[in-house]
Amino acid sequence: MKTIIIVTLITLGILLVAGLMKKTRAETEIQKYKTLYKDDKFEIRFYPQAILASVSMKGNYDNSRNSGFRMLAGYIFGGNDANQKIAMTAPVRMSSNAGNSTMSFVLPSEMKYEKLPEPLNNDIVLHRSEPVYAAVVRFGGYTNNSEIERYKKELNAILNNMGIAHKDNFEFLGYNAPYDFLNRRNEVWVELDDFDPGMVQDMAGQ
Repeated sequence: MKTIIIVTLITLGILLVAGLMKKTRAETEIQKYKTLYKDDKFEIRFYPQAILASVSMKGNYDNSRNSGFRMLAGYIFGGNDANQKIAMTAPVRMSSNAGNSTMSFVLPSEMKYEKLPEPLNNDIVLHRSEPVYAAVVRFGGYTNNSEIERYKKELNAILNNMGIAHKDNFEFLGYNAPYDFLNRRNEVWVELDDFDPGMVQDMAGQ
C-alpha cells in the first residue's frame, strides 16, 4: 500500500512539473519567422527584422554559454538604466568563430528600438537584425559544441547538394530552459545568400 502511495505521488509530481513546463513554454514568445519550405531534412524560413541584445566572449559554445547567459539575463532582469524587467523570449542565439562566441537574446516584439533601456554592462550591445532568408535543421536533446558542429556539417551538405548558396554565419538556436527535460528543441541556422523565394516552388516540385 505504501509503495502504491509513493508511486502515485511521484507520478503526480511529474505531471505537475510537466504541466508547469508546458505552460511556461506556451507563454514564452518565439522569434517571428515564416516557413517557406519544409521537408524531413531541413526548413527554409524568412525572418523579419528583430531587436537583439548581444555579448561577445572568448571560447566556443561549451565554455562560454554560461557566462554569456548570465550577462544577458542580468540585462533583462533589471540590469539596465531603467531597472526594467524584460520578458524572456526564445530562442537564445549563439554563433562561434575563430575562438570567439557571440550570444544573443531576441527582445520582445512589442519593444521599440528607440526606447530600449540601456544595459549597465558595457559588454552588451543592442542592435537590429536585417530581414533574412535562412536554412534551418532541427534536433532534440541536450547538446554541446561537437553536436552543433555535426549539424552544421549536415546542413552545409544539404544546401550544397541542392545548389542553394549560403553564407558562413552559422548559429545555434536553443529554445529550452535547462530544466526542460522533454521535447527539447535545438536548431542550427544559416543565412542564405541572395535567395530567390521563387526557388521554393521549384524545390517543392522536385
